Amino acid sequence: MNDPKPNQPLVTHMYTADPSAHVFEGEIYVYPSHDLDHNGPDNDNGDQYAMEDYHVLSMRNFDSPVVDHGEALHLRDIPWASAQLWAPDAAYKNNLYYLFFPARDHDGIFRIGVATSPSPAGPFKPEIDYIKGSYSIDPAVFVDEDEQAYMYFGGLWGGQLEKWQTGTFEASQTEGPPADKPALGPRVALLSDDMLLFKEEPQEISIIDEEGNPILAGDENRRYFEGPWVHKYNDYYYLSYSTGTTHKLVYGISRSPQGPYTFQGTILTPVIGWTTHHSIVQFEDKWYLFYHDCSLSDGVNHKRCVKYTELKYNADGTIQTIQPYQE
Repeated sequence: MNDPKPNQPLVTHMYTADPSAHVFEGEIYVYPSHDLDHNGPDNDNGDQYAMEDYHVLSMRNFDSPVVDHGEALHLRDIPWASAQLWAPDAAYKNNLYYLFFPARDHDGIFRIGVATSPSPAGPFKPEIDYIKGSYSIDPAVFVDEDEQAYMYFGGLWGGQLEKWQTGTFEASQTEGPPADKPALGPRVALLSDDMLLFKEEPQEISIIDEEGNPILAGDENRRYFEGPWVHKYNDYYYLSYSTGTTHKLVYGISRSPQGPYTFQGTILTPVIGWTTHHSIVQFEDKWYLFYHDCSLSDGVNHKRCVKYTELKYNADGTIQTIQPYQE
């Protein structure tokens, strides 16, 4: 396996994307999606992302080799799912490890499922059905200091978030709000103590500017598109996400895990390829950004590779913008 180096592919024996990184049992575990090498259609519906399984990667530290623990979960083992195991996340609670993942159900609607394992490396056993009330993609679970767990999720376009604007799935709804109206925000839901259900109906998170005004749908440099991630630093919650069409990772901060979040700036400038999806994790005394690009395939959008780099804060808590291709 590869020895990890900053801004270089974590592994090269397969295509990986959407890395969710966590420190479990004193080691770094990364839960990516697994891109398939295929020649299918490439469109805004996301058909090029035809992933069928998950592998778990780990490393003792950033000076040790990356271990691929093999197949942790496969589409064929999930009774309710029909296709597209996209970006997952993992969490630890109740002496169990939880893998949260999106997939299309048998009606083609994206839902979010959960699987469990006694080991952070898996394999994971899926629940028979998806989480009731779940929809769209990109689950990210944050367990706060009081042990309350929150799931953040949602993605535009292929992620179907526009289709849920009325509270129910509208297959024909393909448009988001007008450019001069507030942008759609990610969703947040409290998880039950056993991490298998929502405690309440998911709520939309508001992302605002410094004057308290909502970020507008036409503001593609700041508005939410997909890939939410929440971490905590110096008593603030940081919500980071992809802007999609402008290919940046940006963030806002809040005193509450449920927001509203005040927009702050850019974490990562555009990378090779279309999508940007990430996670932020502390290991020992430093913080790290895990992300992906398409450098391993010379820019093929569905053949991506997971990378990492150090993330640094300024004295006021703002995050220094990362230019991934500059030494």
